[in-house]
Amino acid sequence: MNLTHLDEQNKPKMVDVGEKDESLRIATASGLIKMSPEAYEAVVTRSAKKGPVLQTAVIAAIQGAKRTPELIPMCHPLMLTSVKTDIEELPELPGFRLYVTAKLKGRTGVEMEALTGVSVGLLTIYDMLKAIDKGMVIREIRLESKTGGKSGDFQRKD
Repeated sequence: MNLTHLDEQNKPKMVDVGEKDESLRIATASGLIKMSPEAYEAVVTRSAKKGPVLQTAVIAAIQGAKRTPELIPMCHPLMLTSVKTDIEELPELPGFRLYVTAKLKGRTGVEMEALTGVSVGLLTIYDMLKAIDKGMVIREIRLESKTGGKSGDFQRKD
C-alpha cells in the first residue's frame, strides 16, 4: 500500500492535487454533545452566563471549517464557497447534534473542513457551559455524506 502523504524517502509531504479535475464537492459531518439537564436548560432558555451558546457555536463551526489547514498539517488551503450549520435539540439525551456542511468547486474534498467545523463548534458549546457541567461528553463526530471527486459519493447508512 502506498501512503499518499509520504514521499520516496518516507518523509511527510502534502499530496499534489494540481492534476486532478475540479468538481463540485460537498461534505456533511455531525457530532453530539451530551450534557446535564441544567446545562441543557441554560442553552434552551438562553440563560447561560457566557451568552448565546448555539449562535456562538455556529460562528465557531464556520470559523473552524475555514481554518482547517491551519490545524490539520496535510490539508490544502481551500476556497470554500459555503459552510452551513444545523443544530438539533435532543432533550432526551440531553444535548445537541451539530451538523456542518462544507462546499466548494475544487480538486480536493471538504470532509476535513466539515469534521473540523463540527469539532470546533462542539468544543465551543463545552467552553460556554463548562461552569455548569464539566462532565459533558463530545462523541460520534463522523462524516455523514460526501459527493464529488475520484473516490465517489459516500452516504452513512446507520
